[in-house]
Amino acid sequence: MARDRDLPYPKPGSSAVSAIMRGNRCVDTGPEVALRSALHGMGLRFHKDRRVHAGEVRVKVDIVFPTYRVAVFVDGCFWHSCPEHGRVPARNPGYWPTKLARNRERDRRVNTALRREGWTVLRLWEHVAVEEAVQHVLAALAAATNAEDPKLRNRRGLTAPNDHEDRRPAPAQRLAAASA
Repeated sequence: MARDRDLPYPKPGSSAVSAIMRGNRCVDTGPEVALRSALHGMGLRFHKDRRVHAGEVRVKVDIVFPTYRVAVFVDGCFWHSCPEHGRVPARNPGYWPTKLARNRERDRRVNTALRREGWTVLRLWEHVAVEEAVQHVLAALAAATNAEDPKLRNRRGLTAPNDHEDRRPAPAQRLAAASA
C-alpha cells in the first residue's frame, strides 16, 4: 500500500503560498470543536487528534472512540473536495488539482486500512449541522455496541445506519431530508 511520502508531491507556486498553507489549522477547527463539545455535553468520552495505526497506515483521527473502534473525521470542504463547496483555485493549475486528488486518495487509503482493522469510519463534511453530525456519531456508536452502553441506549433518534464508511450526506440527500 502506498504511503503519502511515496506519492509524488506537487510543488506549490511560491514560498508565500507554502507559508499560508502551513498556517491553516489542521486540528481544533470550528466544526471539530463544536462537534466535540456537543458529544462531551452528552456524556460521551473520546480522544481527540489521536494517532491510530491500521496495518502500515498511521493516521491522526479527529475524534476517536477506541473502545468502540469508531473513527470520526470532520473533513474540510476545500481540502477534501466537497462536491457541494469544494473548488479548485484558478491560480497555479499545475499544483491544486494534483494536491486535492492526492488528499482524496489518502482518504480512500485511510478508510480502507481502518475498515480492514475493524474500525467504523465516519467522515463528515465541515458544513454539516452539529445536530446532524451528532446523530451520525450516535448511530455509528450504537451500531458498534448494539446500543448496550447506557450512555447510548436512551438517545433520541438513535438508529443504526447500514454503511458507516462515508456518512457525509450528498447535497440532494440533505435537501430531501430538510423538505421532509
